[in-house]
Amino acid sequence: MLPDQLLFAMEVTLNGLMAGVMYALVALGFVLIFKASGIFNYAQGVLALFAALTLVGLQNGQIPFAHLINATFGTKLHHFGWTLPSVVAIALTALVMVGLAFLIERLVLKHLVNQEPIILFMATIGLAYFLEGLGDVMWGADIKKLDVGLPQGISESIESVTDAWFGYGFFIDKLDVVAALVAAALVAALTLFSQYTKYGRALRAVADDHQAALSVGISLRFVWVLVWSIAGFVALIAGIMWGAKSGVQFSLSLIALKALPVLMLGGFTSIPGAIVGGLIIGMGEKLFEFFAGPLIGGATENWFAYVLALLFLVFRPQGLFGERIIERV
Repeated sequence: MLPDQLLFAMEVTLNGLMAGVMYALVALGFVLIFKASGIFNYAQGVLALFAALTLVGLQNGQIPFAHLINATFGTKLHHFGWTLPSVVAIALTALVMVGLAFLIERLVLKHLVNQEPIILFMATIGLAYFLEGLGDVMWGADIKKLDVGLPQGISESIESVTDAWFGYGFFIDKLDVVAALVAAALVAALTLFSQYTKYGRALRAVADDHQAALSVGISLRFVWVLVWSIAGFVALIAGIMWGAKSGVQFSLSLIALKALPVLMLGGFTSIPGAIVGGLIIGMGEKLFEFFAGPLIGGATENWFAYVLALLFLVFRPQGLFGERIIERV
C-alpha cells in the first residue's frame, strides 16, 4: 500500500491534468487564429461565451433580443414555447459561428489586409467587447444552466480501478474525462488538417506573409473565414465544456486569461503545444497548491501559471514547441 500523502498527490496530479485539458481547449482557438494571421485574438474567450449563450438560447427556445423588444414596445415576449434537442441546437450554433466568422471577415478583416499586427490585435479587442455586449443584449445577463447530456458527477470506473490498484478510489469528474477525450480528438483532427491538407498549407502561408500568399493565388479572405469558422467551432466546444461545468455566465470569457500562460509554454504556433502547455499548467498549479499552498497561505492557483509563464519568457520565449524567430541585422 502506498502512503496516503502519495496517493493524495497522485489524485491531485490526475485532477490537474484534467483541468489542463480544459485550459487547452480554449488555447486551441488562439493558436488557430495566430497561425492564420500572426496576431493574438483577444476575442477568443468571448467567442466561447457567445457560443455558449447562443446554444442555451436556441436549446431553450429563447427569443433573441427579447429584453430589448419588451423594453421598446412594452411586450412580454420571452420564449417561442419549444425546446430543441441538444444535437440540433449544437448544429445550429455551429452554423451561427460560421456566419459570425463570415461577418467578421466581411466587416473587419478585409479592411485590415497588410496592416501591422498591432492594428489587427486592437481590432480583436474591439470585437471582443462588441460580442460581449451583443451576447448580453441578445440573450440576457443572467446565469444560465447548460445541459447537453454530458455525464456529471464522479467517474465510478476510474474510482473502482484505482481502488483495486491502490486501495484508494480517485475522485475524477466525468465531465473532465469527456473533455480530455474531446480535446485529444480535436488536436488529432486539427494537426492532420494543418499538416496534410491544401487549406492547412494555405493557412500557414498566409501566416508567414499575406502579400506573398496573395501573389500565388491564395484567397486571403477565404482563409480568414475558414480559420475563424474553425476557431468558432473550437470556442463552441470549449463553451460547452466550461458552461456545463460552471454555468453559462459572463465571467466565462475570462477563461481566456488562463489560456495565456498555456500559449506561452506551448508556443503560439503549435497545436500539440497548446495541449502540452495546458497539461503542464493544470498539473503544476494543482501540485504547487497541494505541496506549497499550506506553507504560504494558499490561493497559489491564481498566480502560479503566470509566474511559470514569466520564467519561460525569460529562458525560452518561443515556448516548448514554438518556432524560434531569427532576424538578420
